Amino acid sequence: MNKYLRLAILMLVASCGGSRDATAPRNLDNACALIAERPRYLAAMRATERKWGVPVAVQMATIHQESKFVGDARTPHQYALGVIPIGRQSSAFGYSQALDQTWEEYQKETGNRRARRDDIRDATDFMGWYMQGTYARLGVSKSDAASQYLAYHEGRTGFANGSHYGKPWLLDVANRVGARAALYQSQLATCR
Repeated sequence: MNKYLRLAILMLVASCGGSRDATAPRNLDNACALIAERPRYLAAMRATERKWGVPVAVQMATIHQESKFVGDARTPHQYALGVIPIGRQSSAFGYSQALDQTWEEYQKETGNRRARRDDIRDATDFMGWYMQGTYARLGVSKSDAASQYLAYHEGRTGFANGSHYGKPWLLDVANRVGARAALYQSQLATCR
């Protein structure tokens, strides 16, 4: 009987984890296909757009760059002498790749202590909160995906100080985020 009870508990616990998507959707280049495969994503992003004013396409492009829509994405490990693991590059985790300290600030300011970085609703809400703060403090339009991404990547202080200007690779990434947001926006206009 004890063996059966353990098996039942294991099956119950395993079934509880099915609501999060650890793998990327199949077609990341087509917004309509992406939301058809994962309609929860669109629902979460629309809720964030209503609450924080950040367009769905900007959220999608940022998530694409940060995690490729992988809910449990982490930064790569670092290695000493090329073989000895010494930890990850940063504490970034989840769809939004939010750092521990910034995530804790979000939880405290919004009162959403139960928020999880691997939950699409919480991750998009975090992004909306962060981008609204960037707009409020720095005047960066919420529709300007490239500039919002730079402030997201560098932090608001780094962005205000122009730290991104010394990183041509990052400027290229931000331009790609802006282009992807424009692509997603045009695709979203044609989705049924």
